[in-house]
Amino acid sequence: MHAKIPATVVTGFLGAGKTTLIRHLLEHAKGRRIALIINEFGDLGVDGDLLKGCGDETCSEDDIMELSNGCICCTVADDFIPTMQKLLDRENAPDHIVIETSGLALPQPLVRAFNWPEISTRVTVDGVVTVVDGKAVSEGRFAHNTAAVDAQRKLDENLDHETPLSELFEDQIACADMIVVNKADLLCADEADALVARLRGAARDGVQVVKSTMGALPVDVLLGQGIGAEADLDARHEVYHHHHHDDDDHDDDHHDENHEHSHGHDEFESFVVTRPEISDPAQFAAQVADVIRAHDILRLKGFAAVTGKPMRLTLQAVGPRVDTYFDQPFGNAPRQTRLVVIGQSGLDRAAIETALCA
Repeated sequence: MHAKIPATVVTGFLGAGKTTLIRHLLEHAKGRRIALIINEFGDLGVDGDLLKGCGDETCSEDDIMELSNGCICCTVADDFIPTMQKLLDRENAPDHIVIETSGLALPQPLVRAFNWPEISTRVTVDGVVTVVDGKAVSEGRFAHNTAAVDAQRKLDENLDHETPLSELFEDQIACADMIVVNKADLLCADEADALVARLRGAARDGVQVVKSTMGALPVDVLLGQGIGAEADLDARHEVYHHHHHDDDDHDDDHHDENHEHSHGHDEFESFVVTRPEISDPAQFAAQVADVIRAHDILRLKGFAAVTGKPMRLTLQAVGPRVDTYFDQPFGNAPRQTRLVVIGQSGLDRAAIETALCA
């Protein structure tokens, strides 16, 4: 039985920066083979063309598929499932699938589609990532250009045009496993912190809220969340139940014309903590979870030497969920514990090291 291929769903309104986030992900894929499914509407394959130009060996033209006849929630059987099957049946199946949805198509029906028997044993939803325009949301709007979002809706007669954007936004937040507050560089520190706290309060427990500029998020933070969202639909309640769907994002992030940006990961930092052998794996996992909660660490991974065990204990944590398993003998490698800590910049490194070595 092969392990299921993880798929990440990226949602958010027009202009929030989904395409920029995905382009950055492809440029920093670190050799992972990433396939893209883009929920395109109409004939304008703009996002597809833009991503096909990424010129990276991790994303060849075969790795990009377009759902051209409308929104995913209406075309699951005819379009989405066959597209997924085609990807999964390839000889060189992808390591990870990224699906960019229309900001006006709810993420919930798409996540539900992963339970269809044709694909349910072969693929899983690694996590739902909702990208928001930090500047717009902190000013009480849901998109940089709400008129453009409304124009986007009016292109489709099947749509209920009355739904307030606020309800669609609530649904995107309710379904998210990670919320990316993009364009954080356009907010002062207090505004950004207040918005992060507000979104954290609106989201489900344990949802990570991170800030980014130009969609620059480390791949290790974005992928590998291991949520299995399709098995947990009840928690992702939909505020808005009527049928509606819409066209897709074409053009993201014009705010950068007047801003100097670093394309680095200035908002993130990582460092390695080494410590001697541990004696009790379960107790150590609980200790790690406590440190993660206390310091708001996003990811922690590495391995530990356990007294009296020839095998190395691998440890991976996404937020406070910690998984451990023995993977391979140490052999000639030094018997020590090495952990990589990843978080938003400003981590208290000394305190984290002390707590992990306690």
